[in-house]
Amino acid sequence: MPIITIQQGPQPVERKRELVQRITEAMVEAYGLPPESVQVWIHEVPADSWGKAGQLTCDK
Repeated sequence: MPIITIQQGPQPVERKRELVQRITEAMVEAYGLPPESVQVWIHEVPADSWGKAGQLTCDK
């Protein structure tokens, strides 16, 4: 049972639904797995808890 972990900033639920669907479809196609065996975990990191290039994302 594969578990795919995504770390990202907050996204609307519609985009997350599509992401989970597409990742599941890709795993089914690539590995021949049943869809119910694929798990996708989304960890959303708030903009004030994530930095890039020396700045918090919320400060950009």
